[in-house]
Amino acid sequence: MFAAIISGKVKITMKRLFAMLLLFSVFALVRVFGQVTASGLSNAQGLGKTVYGLGVAAGWASGIGVSFRAHLPSKSSFQGVFGIIRTSDKLSMSVGGEYQYDLVRGSATRFYVAPAISYFYNGNGGNEVSGPFRVGVGAGGEFKLQEALHLSLEGMFVFFSDGRVIPLPQAAIHYYFF
Repeated sequence: MFAAIISGKVKITMKRLFAMLLLFSVFALVRVFGQVTASGLSNAQGLGKTVYGLGVAAGWASGIGVSFRAHLPSKSSFQGVFGIIRTSDKLSMSVGGEYQYDLVRGSATRFYVAPAISYFYNGNGGNEVSGPFRVGVGAGGEFKLQEALHLSLEGMFVFFSDGRVIPLPQAAIHYYFF
């Protein structure tokens, strides 16, 4: 079955895409409300309070554009991405979101797993993008460049609504307001 998904022979219908989104959303909500913290984790910077970040992100699973990230006082983070460009004859835009669950978190780095979802549009009156709905699953790392400036790199398996499944990279840079 997994080989058929990788080779692109399994079509992802809108019902399957909605079911995957629902499953990821339920998983994210269960993880947010069922957090248990270990005593050693309280040494990590900003773990005991909500920290907000603003920056830019580029990825096939979560979208391309301006990004807002919120680290909750737990192992959970949420990121929203929105980008829009309008030329005289075409509109290009993407909107997406991502949930991040920390596996390891320190004062300068963190590693996490993340599901993401996005929608891409390009056209004038009709969408010219093949597979505009995308769902991704993968892992990433965030690295401190300066005190409040952090770089995130991710690898995700991206499921396109036209049936393709492709492993693709994502990147983001955020400035955090501590």
